[in-house]
Amino acid sequence: MTSAHLIAIIVSTVIAATPLIYAALGELVVERSGVLNLGVEGMMLVGALTAFAVGHATGNLFIGYLAAMLASLALSLLFGFLTLTLQTNQVATGLALTLFGIGLSAFVGRTFAGLPITGLEPLSIPVISGLPIVGALFRFDWLVYLSIALYFAVDYFLRRTRAGLRLRAIGESPASAHALGQHVIRTRYLAVMFGGATSGIAGAYLSTALTPMWVEGMSAGRGWIALALVVFATWKPLRVLLGAYLFGGVTVLQLHAQGLGIDVPSEILSMLPYVATIVVLVLICRDPRTILLNQPASLGKSFHPDV
Repeated sequence: MTSAHLIAIIVSTVIAATPLIYAALGELVVERSGVLNLGVEGMMLVGALTAFAVGHATGNLFIGYLAAMLASLALSLLFGFLTLTLQTNQVATGLALTLFGIGLSAFVGRTFAGLPITGLEPLSIPVISGLPIVGALFRFDWLVYLSIALYFAVDYFLRRTRAGLRLRAIGESPASAHALGQHVIRTRYLAVMFGGATSGIAGAYLSTALTPMWVEGMSAGRGWIALALVVFATWKPLRVLLGAYLFGGVTVLQLHAQGLGIDVPSEILSMLPYVATIVVLVLICRDPRTILLNQPASLGKSFHPDV
């Protein structure tokens, strides 16, 4: 393997991991508040379609990303209204949200299939980006750098701010937090909205950067992988970041395997990301203490101030 080939694999891994980072960090914040939203896949697809449609119509991807965030945020508000206000089951509602997002994006997206769009352009860092071989590691688009900044922001928020402490306290014991005067429902609404916005960005990245086109079901299970990443990371932001790059590497392996002379059927290689997800979850869940040590105690449990 040449150094140029290795650099190409690293670059592909970072790009493939970026949507996972956005979706998983958003879901991590949601789950640390005690809410389990399984609708990430549906929100990503709606975000992907919205960003592509608006970007194609306006020629401005920034407006497309704002529209994707708003569209996915609207779906997250629907989820929040059903689960936080009407007290519906979070698991069933999240699954329904995913099915709704898949169906809605497939129905509306039929008119956008095959249309061209100009994807995100990589940023050029003076001097560094011009270096031979190594310079390729510093020619990513701005959303890649923003994903790393998002990790630091989420980590700082959860560990160093009073608002983050309140959110984690609500995730552990909403009744106790409510007794101390905390606004449990409002905090959970804000967390759910944040998760919806980041899922929208993740989906938008798929249709405007990773593969600049609209294809039905183009998230290809990445929403579910993002959900698994949160468990894999035991609800810690740094592990989410590292786990996303790990799964990103497994994803791009199928694209580079043939170039490395690995004679394996393409179907087997396409299965690798999902097989890796199952293997990691099985290994982690063998020791329940690993999960229970960091899992929010009220995760998936409804709470109403009047009860």
